[in-house]
Amino acid sequence: MKTKHLGDLLSDFLDYRRSFNQSPLTCRISRIIVNRFLAWMDDKFEVRTTQQLKAKHLEAWHRDLGRRNGHWGRPLQPVTINKNIESVRVFLGWLAKREYLPLHLREQLEYVKVPDLLPKSVLNHDQVRTMLENVDTSTLGGRRDRTMLELLYSSGIRAAEILGLNLTDLDLPRRTAIVLGKGSKQRVVPLGTTATRQLDDYLLTVRPFLLSKGSDETAVFLDRAGRRFPYHSLNRMVARNAKILKLPFAVTPHTFRRSCTTELIRAGANLYHVKDILGHATLETLKQYTRLNIGDLQKTHAACHPREREAS
Repeated sequence: MKTKHLGDLLSDFLDYRRSFNQSPLTCRISRIIVNRFLAWMDDKFEVRTTQQLKAKHLEAWHRDLGRRNGHWGRPLQPVTINKNIESVRVFLGWLAKREYLPLHLREQLEYVKVPDLLPKSVLNHDQVRTMLENVDTSTLGGRRDRTMLELLYSSGIRAAEILGLNLTDLDLPRRTAIVLGKGSKQRVVPLGTTATRQLDDYLLTVRPFLLSKGSDETAVFLDRAGRRFPYHSLNRMVARNAKILKLPFAVTPHTFRRSCTTELIRAGANLYHVKDILGHATLETLKQYTRLNIGDLQKTHAACHPREREAS
């Protein structure tokens, strides 16, 4: 087995992923997670090279993940733990293919079981409307934030997808946008009337004043410095505006994706259409939403089935 400093290999690994057109956000998340993993190994065991990394170190890191708290002071959710494991497993697998590590080391990191629970972080339409109507739109930043929230709720797109939007991706006359989803797959999503109106106003009266003089930035949404709006700022913006709701769970950009999905299915949308709007490969992910709305389905069944009408 060859040996080399793990930090140096991380740079090579990220270059490799970029060469396969991995999205900038995917590469950034991978870099953050693997960097934290390497820092933990260095701090706890002074492991810095491939030769030093052993199964016992990986097992210790795996146990530690289960004891950590997230940004909100709560234990990491199984999905988050698995995201960390996945990123490190991919890195270790890449090292094994280049003969820096034995392949079996990667298998030490087993995914944790994700409970088959209904999504809890979902807003109903009244809650979303309250949140949107209370966004402070007296500033350019506030008007931009309102537009982003409207778009998240209207289209159900992911955080990476809204942040990756470029001007050329929008077709406001047709009320559509091209988004780059997981696996660098493009799809066309419909934009609601309200979201389109907000976008049109933002592009005409807000974005030009956020754009730095002489800049050729193509991103739709800009920060105060005139650069593409960053992921951490989107998370903070959503959480800040959600405080008015005083909810027992954290509201994130993904909450709007769940909420959009719930409302579409509750209104009777074709599941295959919803799948395509959201960019899912299969209907599997939507199963939890159909169970979430079983109450609505029961009401429909009671109101529409002839035997139920006879029994009433």
